Amino acid sequence: MMQHSRMNLFDSVHPDGASMAILLVLAIFFVAGAVKGVIGLGLPTVAMGLLSLAMAPPEAAALLVVPSMVTNVWQLAAGGRFMPLAKRLWPLVAGIFAGTLLGAAWLGTATQPWAPRALGIALLLYAALGLSSVRLSVPRRFERGLGAAAGAVTGAVTACTGVFVIPAVPYLQALGLEKDELVQALGIAFTASTLALAIALSREGALGLQAMTASLGALVPAMAGMWAGQLLRRRISPAAFRRGFFCGLGLLGLHLCI
Repeated sequence: MMQHSRMNLFDSVHPDGASMAILLVLAIFFVAGAVKGVIGLGLPTVAMGLLSLAMAPPEAAALLVVPSMVTNVWQLAAGGRFMPLAKRLWPLVAGIFAGTLLGAAWLGTATQPWAPRALGIALLLYAALGLSSVRLSVPRRFERGLGAAAGAVTGAVTACTGVFVIPAVPYLQALGLEKDELVQALGIAFTASTLALAIALSREGALGLQAMTASLGALVPAMAGMWAGQLLRRRISPAAFRRGFFCGLGLLGLHLCI
């Protein structure tokens, strides 16, 4: 059971402090939603990174559950390739659940003192991969074993940091999927990670009614941000935005590390 109080940012004694905290969370989820609207991913990563500057990682992870689940289910439902992809990706999904639940049972859900630095390292790795020109490839005959391993590591990272992109995203990008298939595959992996994280947080006592209510409230700015990001995508170069996004993510990760 977690020992620290939850949602401390919202429980400020001074009303002005509570109001500023709520506005900060709404702004963060709008920005995170806008990033996902432009490039198709990044909502939990951006939200977790920014929220961790102001609150404990378990509290930030609890806020992510509803916005992440809704946006990822929306993403996995689009494209018409769900069943073929689900059959192909089940080792990855199984690994994610196993890694998240075992990692949470062993280490706790981002409750360790080193969790913010672990999050910073995860963000730095993600930024480095996003900015690099390295393109990996996974032979079809190795997918089952590598998928399970990638899922297990992703689950362990999710349990420790609340971020579920490393190494699942590079693994999925290495499968040679078509663009629409990749977007749907990311939705499947992210939905599995969100559900596994929600189960782990519930077991740790971090996902009570108060946390779920706050997470539900964060859905509105996240969806508004996605809509704004989709409009913005038509006006700017997605490639330029991705470079700026990964540079900013790297700086945020470096800040959390130090």
